[in-house]
Amino acid sequence: MRHFLNLTDAGADGIAAMLADALDRKAARAGFPKGRADSDAPLAGHTLAMIFEKNSTRTRFSFDMAIRQLGGTSIVAESGSMQLGRGESIADTARVLSSYIDAIMIRTDDHAKVEEMAHYASVPVINGLTDASHPCQIMADLLTILESGKALPGLKVAWLGDGNNVLASIVEAAGLMQFDVVAACPQGFQPEEEAIVRASGRARVVSDPREAVEGADIVVTDTWISMGQANAETKLKALTPYQVTSALMADAKPDAKFLHCLPAHRGEEVSTEVIDGPQSLIWAEAENRLHAQKSVLRWCFGQIG
Repeated sequence: MRHFLNLTDAGADGIAAMLADALDRKAARAGFPKGRADSDAPLAGHTLAMIFEKNSTRTRFSFDMAIRQLGGTSIVAESGSMQLGRGESIADTARVLSSYIDAIMIRTDDHAKVEEMAHYASVPVINGLTDASHPCQIMADLLTILESGKALPGLKVAWLGDGNNVLASIVEAAGLMQFDVVAACPQGFQPEEEAIVRASGRARVVSDPREAVEGADIVVTDTWISMGQANAETKLKALTPYQVTSALMADAKPDAKFLHCLPAHRGEEVSTEVIDGPQSLIWAEAENRLHAQKSVLRWCFGQIG
């Protein structure tokens, strides 16, 4: 059973195979209407269940279109509209859904829920986001970097801001794909040490944003405040010096690119000039959620890698 809970589930070879497949499939359907299935429809007859315990735009639409373009179908539900939202266990939900559908994508708060789902499901389970990691987003980021003409080995990626789940998955990717991450995070908002250790020496944390960005090929940030966070004012004050600005981008390589997984708050984690400027790849990055996730689905079903 191939679950995709973290990037290490696929390993370096699996990630490379998925990225190559995503590039090929994206090129092969150039000019197709978005609702048209790929010519080979490799997942015809397959149904993906999508469970959302957290709000979503890109994950919801990209996975829905991904399974459709692969020839399959989807069933979408918020946990509040399921018995899961009324106390039914993850284990029982996993067993029941496994008898109806071919794969499960779940977007939730607690990573332990995804792990429990995978333990009890008899079909592939995909992590659409948890508090600990966001592997599908990083697959899209890696695809976008490759499309920009940059190779992954030896790349320098600078992260600015909160040491969150997205950073954890970038660091995980660095260890697997042999690039380096320098994360600038303020005290109190640094990533877990365990996440840095998993990068096998490919990641480090600094306090100075300019040190992180100097000579970087890719500069990445993410929104600072999640919905309902109680310490928003304190967090904003601590993170303000880590805003990605044109001045900071000038310290990166001249051909450096900017990534942001969205949604963005212009004027907080990034200036308008950067996110809407010529170095920004955010729209290609968002589109690539679709193409990368098609290959994640194919990997989970054993069709590649």
